[in-house]
Amino acid sequence: MSTSAPAVAGSRQPSADVRGEAARRRTFAVISHPDAGKSTLTEALALHARVIGSAGAVHGKAGRRGTVSDWMDMERDRGISITSAALQFAYRDAVVNLLDTPGHADFSEDTYRVLTAVDAAVMLVDAAKGLETQTMKLFAVCKHRGIPIITVVNKWDRPGMDALALMDEIAERTGLTPTPLTWPVGIAGDFRGVLDRRDGSYRHFTRTAGGATIAPEEVFPADQALAREGDAWTQAVEEAELLAETGAEHDQELFLAGATTPVLFASAVSNFGVGQLLDVLVDLAPAPADRPDADGQPYPLDAPFSAFVFKVQAGMDTGHRDRLAYIRVCSGVFERGMVVTNASTGRPFATKYAQQVFGRDRETIETAWPGDVVGLVNAAALGVGDTLFVDRPVRYPPVTTFAPEHFAVARVADTSKYKQFRKGIDTLAGEGVVQVLISERRGDGSPVFAVVGPMQFEVASHRMEHEFGARISLDSLPYSLAMRTDEASVPAITASSGTEVMQRADGELLALFTTKWVMGMVREKPGVTLEPLIAAQLG
Repeated sequence: MSTSAPAVAGSRQPSADVRGEAARRRTFAVISHPDAGKSTLTEALALHARVIGSAGAVHGKAGRRGTVSDWMDMERDRGISITSAALQFAYRDAVVNLLDTPGHADFSEDTYRVLTAVDAAVMLVDAAKGLETQTMKLFAVCKHRGIPIITVVNKWDRPGMDALALMDEIAERTGLTPTPLTWPVGIAGDFRGVLDRRDGSYRHFTRTAGGATIAPEEVFPADQALAREGDAWTQAVEEAELLAETGAEHDQELFLAGATTPVLFASAVSNFGVGQLLDVLVDLAPAPADRPDADGQPYPLDAPFSAFVFKVQAGMDTGHRDRLAYIRVCSGVFERGMVVTNASTGRPFATKYAQQVFGRDRETIETAWPGDVVGLVNAAALGVGDTLFVDRPVRYPPVTTFAPEHFAVARVADTSKYKQFRKGIDTLAGEGVVQVLISERRGDGSPVFAVVGPMQFEVASHRMEHEFGARISLDSLPYSLAMRTDEASVPAITASSGTEVMQRADGELLALFTTKWVMGMVREKPGVTLEPLIAAQLG
């Protein structure tokens, strides 16, 4: 399902073609607190773009079909997203690259990586719960990165907060001015349709069985809407007029500058309001632009091909156990078969096996343009944050690694499976599922898993057993803090109780501490170097 005509490998596309193709791209992520309906919305968007015939189950319970974007067994069993997923499809004259993200806080690191690869974000807000903790953390990342945000108030078909009160909460907690493009007709729990504030029309939705197909939509002028809905329409009109009086009108420049957020009301599970969101994304979300390199200088869209790796995933193809590197194309045209240079190592990488990704499904792709997400197969030589280029050297900013807060020793349950154990450990470390630390105290045979959230331990254990055939045991360690250190500081650090120094797979030395008090005591020792492990984190 290539989105443009194939190009001959090794050819050079005119800059006008590159900028024209880039202008068609819309690359965005869906962010929210767990259970706000991200994966359901992702499925509904694909349904409205008519790239799937019917939506999957909302919760991946036993015996039900999970959503397209939730492809891991654990995701289907638990009904939550625990890894990011990429979907690409055409809509109108645009090419949409949609990145679904994990909602659970334990997988914030994966979400952060995805947010380095997008040009806009859809912030999903539960109508009953408003802005929740994880939503605010992810909003902070988007704001820090200058990512424009479109807000969708989801689950309006269920009892929830007052619509005006939700607008006040968004304004107060985010600092953005909400500028609703649609306004609900009917209170939360009685979702009849929306008043389209752009033309004053009424868009009435009709439910379908289980929300599995596109909800029929009828458009009525204001006089017919009043006759159909009576007081519900009158209230919607009055509230829309109040919004107009307060200046809550869309301004494209203010939206792109991160000062305002367009708002739509929807029910993803019923497919209400999803078509409007797709249209708003195509009409208002920014196309790819010149991307800053590691020195902060804009790198031109029409420069030779460049991209960066924002995610590595193994185990998607159970038949081949291959490793897929997701790249975001930043400049030029990608052509399958081209040999690119990895800026981190200076080594060439052949792109013979390049694929367009749609959840777990993949299809060979010949060309890709700025904004597109491409999956490179057999990518053992690539790591998260690597920059790829041809002809003109460039390096994009590194992808942040988060400071782990939970630590556990991993041991193989069956020593005859040690080879599979080592392969699994190396794979998980390369993907960034866990950080792998080695301590002299335990040796290579008992690596330490370091994670941001404890559910990452569950994912790692599940994958070690089911993908690599090496069941493991995990024994928790008492540490809760990690700092970067150096060889000269090791004796002084380890002389104190409640400490240990380990080496990460990338060679960094990490000092681990049981409490902030212990870390403070060690920091006061002369000649000890302790540095924060990360430059930035969520929240």
